[in-house]
Amino acid sequence: MAPTMAVSSATNSSFDLNDFVINKGNGVKGLSDLGLKSLPRQYIQPQEALINIIPQDSIPVIDMSNFDSDPEIAESICDAAEKFGFFQLVNHDVPVEVLDGVKDATHRFFGLPAEEKRKFSKEHSSTNNVRFGTSFSPDAEKALEWKDYLSLFYVSEDEASALWPSACKDECLEYMKRSEVLCRKLMTALMERLNVKEIDETKESLLMGSKRINLNYYPKCPNPQLTIGVGRHSDVSSLTFLLQDAIGGLYVRVNEGKGEEDGWVHVPPVEGSLVINVGDALQILSNGRYKSVEHCVIASGSKNRISIPIFVNPKPSDVIGPLPEILATGEKPKYKNFLYSDYVKHFFRKAHDGKKTVAFAEI
Repeated sequence: MAPTMAVSSATNSSFDLNDFVINKGNGVKGLSDLGLKSLPRQYIQPQEALINIIPQDSIPVIDMSNFDSDPEIAESICDAAEKFGFFQLVNHDVPVEVLDGVKDATHRFFGLPAEEKRKFSKEHSSTNNVRFGTSFSPDAEKALEWKDYLSLFYVSEDEASALWPSACKDECLEYMKRSEVLCRKLMTALMERLNVKEIDETKESLLMGSKRINLNYYPKCPNPQLTIGVGRHSDVSSLTFLLQDAIGGLYVRVNEGKGEEDGWVHVPPVEGSLVINVGDALQILSNGRYKSVEHCVIASGSKNRISIPIFVNPKPSDVIGPLPEILATGEKPKYKNFLYSDYVKHFFRKAHDGKKTVAFAEI
């Protein structure tokens, strides 16, 4: 199909958008590359999916430089996890060249021809642990999200070396490896606030027994005000480590149910920083002490944006619920015990819907 014909056809019924975007592996990047002048109707979101942006200070930015000698830094991290559910870290010891390397690798992967990326789609990938796709859950969504992604579930170095795309696997593995020390520091501080004095083997499995890295690509969008890059949701992780590029577009919900102005604030990119957020699993394990918070990504009308989250999770085979150390004080459990993989399946079988997934775990 000639590009000019594709541009005009992409918004009318004779163009099979699903086939072009999903089956042929072009994704929304392929649509954007056609130079569309208007947004295809499949991406136009209902009004309730769009967000009310409010002018307010954003999430805390915490300097980790003296973490080992200054206990107030750990206190600030715990305070932010309780109050905001989100914070940014600077001077976190993950080298800037590692961060730049994984950003370059993300652009490299999404710059591959569609037929190369398609090899990692649901229908063609040699493993469920490697998945190239678009939107979030196309079969369940009323309107599609303006995003392509590569999702890589880490099982072992050997499997990753054999099955992850060569365009990005080395950089992804290095980024995951170099963030492990930081992850353990954060988890240790967060657990101490809950009177969990040691992260033994069982706790390690519950808090950080599995990891997934996503490479997200948000292409330039016609009519960005009509769609969304990622719909409003909270993560199912324990913690999420997000690397943003310089473009921005991440928004976090604030003041929900607090009698103040409820709305969304931008998380501005800070050079060299990592954005950390509490996921549902940690909210449940902490019996609600730490809060997972709704967030979303808006589309850009001027630039292509990338982001790279690492999701640190319980093992799929773990049964999770409020930690016994918390309940030992007589605190009543707010959540039941359940198989973590059941929670994840519940999340992925529906469209993004704010924090409704947590209801699955409530008593």
